Amino acid sequence: MAIDLQQPRWYERRHHSPLIRGLHIDVPLMVGLLLLSAVGLVVLYSAGGQSTDVLARQAIRMAAGFAAMLVLAQMPPQQFARWTPWVYGIGMFLLAAVLVMGEIGKGAQRWLDFGVLRFQPSEIMKVAVPMMVAWYLAENPLPPRRRALAVASIMIVVPTLMIARQPDLGTALLLASSGLFVLLFSGVSWRLVATVVGAMGAIAPVVWHFLRDYQRQRVFTLLHPENDPLGAGYHIIQSKIAIGSGGLFGKGWLNGSQAHLDFLPEHSTDFIFAVLAEEFGLIGVLIVLALYFFVVARGLYIATQAQSSFNRLVAGSLTLTFFVYIFVNIGMVTGLLPVVGLPLPMISYGGTSLVTMMAAFGILMSIHTHRKLLST
Repeated sequence: MAIDLQQPRWYERRHHSPLIRGLHIDVPLMVGLLLLSAVGLVVLYSAGGQSTDVLARQAIRMAAGFAAMLVLAQMPPQQFARWTPWVYGIGMFLLAAVLVMGEIGKGAQRWLDFGVLRFQPSEIMKVAVPMMVAWYLAENPLPPRRRALAVASIMIVVPTLMIARQPDLGTALLLASSGLFVLLFSGVSWRLVATVVGAMGAIAPVVWHFLRDYQRQRVFTLLHPENDPLGAGYHIIQSKIAIGSGGLFGKGWLNGSQAHLDFLPEHSTDFIFAVLAEEFGLIGVLIVLALYFFVVARGLYIATQAQSSFNRLVAGSLTLTFFVYIFVNIGMVTGLLPVVGLPLPMISYGGTSLVTMMAAFGILMSIHTHRKLLST
């Protein structure tokens, strides 16, 4: 990627105040995230039954996420590169601990409970996997050769399978995507990409054989939700009703019937996009999508301006992983993808995934604001 070597020092001084430079804040990215957070709180207040307690808890989690982002933004990218193998190794150890002694809830074994702390180690791996793959590939010639690709693939596949075993297909999908994005940014040939895609299609019947019954049911529900309108198809049918009833301008804030009358399940978490569409209509949805597009575009711009292979690979991968969050959530809520339980970034109610995402944006800010300024 090309780096603008003609940007003088006075440009940076004129466009950013000393406070902003000192805090290593990327202003465009911060503005986009703040606007999305504000939209999220507005929609959540309605989706959560106008509960101030729900709103307060989410606001606290957002504050914790922004704090994590600002802390990580202060650290130079070189520090992240030194820590990456250790974080990845600790994450793998914790994933193994989950399979052995993890706490079971709602039929899944995903959590470790240490009394004062209960968390999902898979959240750590959402950031650790792309950084580890980027760290390894940056130490080798790019585009990577076959041996490097094989090692990088193992780094992706092993934690992905461990998380899928819990089972948590949504997080496993994100993990695999984040690692594959690093490979794509590293310059692998499109012929190889096509070969891998063909191989994945060829083994699809084998994967289908190992899926659990409820996972197969999700695929059947995607294709024919009307076959079980009061059972497996209920979520997606009610979601489509909510989205369609919003029309162009929506029913108005706090006036959505699907969520307020409890027709729409998980209306404050996985299916909050349907609440947004019902109350604010197509116009509101387009505004939110524009904000998402702005954040993703800014992240990709930061990747193009990165001054090392590690920074470029990490920035590009974390940005596109954020895009996958958006794409998969909206796809499943609109009935275009199977339901996998991924939240809508910055809008759905939740804490752990929000803090993880904000940590990733902190790394992006660090990469961009710690660049060495070159004078003309």
